Amino acid sequence: MKEELIIAGFGGQGVLSMGKILAYSGIMEDKEVTWMPSYGPEMRGGTANVTVIISDKRISSPILQWCDTAIVLNQQSMDKFEPMVKKGGLLLYDPNGITRHPVRKDIKVCSIAAADLSNQMEMSKAFNMVVLGAYLKMKPILEKDNVIRGLKKSLPERYHNLIPMNEKAIELGMKEVKEVT
Repeated sequence: MKEELIIAGFGGQGVLSMGKILAYSGIMEDKEVTWMPSYGPEMRGGTANVTVIISDKRISSPILQWCDTAIVLNQQSMDKFEPMVKKGGLLLYDPNGITRHPVRKDIKVCSIAAADLSNQMEMSKAFNMVVLGAYLKMKPILEKDNVIRGLKKSLPERYHNLIPMNEKAIELGMKEVKEVT
């Protein structure tokens, strides 16, 4: 098993955190893992993306030309990363703020209205966990218990009181993700 993944959106959407949680979760399952963030100097509001590779075998390079999955959370990321998804791969996106929806027919396209769902549930800070739940539903490459352990590892201890809310958000994303036909 080898999953090559790009998560991209605006700074402040939890893109890098989502990647870090996946990386820690992979480590919890004794997988080989890379986590390579990329962001502009403006951080919050600027574009950010992270490349995560989780594999049963050694990873030769953290740099991707193509990816198995792209999770895109803004239009700039859709424009940049939709073409990078391998044929038969997955593109998962939040339609909020997307003006040009995916057009490829050779990949699986799924949407999760994470911004709307997290606001409705009064969990706006857990937006990225709704997205993470949707991803885990579509690509169950990691055990949910290990994802929660990865969340605990990546969150400072002073925020561990937020773990139940984040777990609820993951479950919401798993329940609400939709395949786009």
